[in-house]
Amino acid sequence: MIVRNFHDLKDTDRAVSDAQWTSVRMLLADDKMGFSFHITTLKAGSEHTFEYKNHFESVYCISGKGSITDLGTNETHEITPGVMYALNLHDRHILRSEEELVMACCFNPPVTGAEVHREDGSYAAPEDLESA
Repeated sequence: MIVRNFHDLKDTDRAVSDAQWTSVRMLLADDKMGFSFHITTLKAGSEHTFEYKNHFESVYCISGKGSITDLGTNETHEITPGVMYALNLHDRHILRSEEELVMACCFNPPVTGAEVHREDGSYAAPEDLESA
């Protein structure tokens, strides 16, 4: 059994961030669960373009308000507490945070913790990280 406390991890190397967001990686690939689990906080007023070409992601909004725009269809969906979205087609999207957003995120395949967003908004494939 794995038991971890967000508050114990938020000031460790499992907390990855830039000026606009922080992601606390509660589960990573080395936990051997088949997915990774993160609590991600996006700064109010921020905008992010992502396209996880090598990962599937599902996201559940815990708190805050924002929107997600599918760049393939130009459809925009409101994000509020209780809303979940899943990027089942590696969807290129823009995530906008009107208020601070706190999101629970799952990635498959799991991230290792070494990933950084590339210029196109994606993470490298796990096998590309292993050979780096």
